Amino acid sequence: MRASLMQIAVEEDESVESRRQRVAALVRDQRGADLVVLPELWPVGAFAYRQFDAEAETPTGPTYAAVADAARDAGVWLHAGSVVERAGDGTLYNTSLVIAPTGELAATYRKIHRFGFDTGEAVMMGAGTEPVTVPLPGDLTLGLATCYDLRFPELFRSLVDQGAEALVVPAGWPARRREHWTLLARARAVENQSYVLACGTAGTHAGVEQAGHSIVVGPWGDVLAEAGPGEEVLTVDIDPEAVARTREVFPALKDRRLGLAAPHDR
Repeated sequence: MRASLMQIAVEEDESVESRRQRVAALVRDQRGADLVVLPELWPVGAFAYRQFDAEAETPTGPTYAAVADAARDAGVWLHAGSVVERAGDGTLYNTSLVIAPTGELAATYRKIHRFGFDTGEAVMMGAGTEPVTVPLPGDLTLGLATCYDLRFPELFRSLVDQGAEALVVPAGWPARRREHWTLLARARAVENQSYVLACGTAGTHAGVEQAGHSIVVGPWGDVLAEAGPGEEVLTVDIDPEAVARTREVFPALKDRRLGLAAPHDR
């Protein structure tokens, strides 16, 4: 399976609509990939809190419309990163969209762990409540997480219990904590014996320089590909069977004792 992570530069001098159209064109260029992944909140910028309310949309709003057509034209599964969703009751959510090659919305995930402590996303947005997995053709199940979620291993255990073999993490990760980004991505891969596809943004928005360095990690924790700091498309071939082989050769997940989906004896 060929996966392309699109590390989009989010800059303040580009309008949201211009970026939508530019990114849609980039997605169309990915014909030949099986899965394309975009970063967190790339239309508006993950730290552009003052724009969240004005740019909020439904899951099938203008961002979906732009990139769903592109996914269909390219014939790819598209993890479209995330958008600022406005729910029917007015609550805002940081919501990821997964789009099938038909252009149909296949799944959504509302970010569970909101960043900002007592500011920004943490107070402006509602929290998701449900882990989400998405089965793809070719026997690969995606587990969905977003940015700050990467610091909470219990979410990833839950995704593995639901069958996840590749953990997809779109992000708007700041440059000043880039080492954490790489370390945590590798840790989630090793402890869950899963692929991690972590796709961040480049550029600077709302005064926050972005880390870039999108990364694909294999189920043994080896870095299969890593981007630089600027806008870049990172493409890598992943083997869905490698997860099963890793878990068979080194069956650590069978020795879990806390938080098991179904407790067992040795």
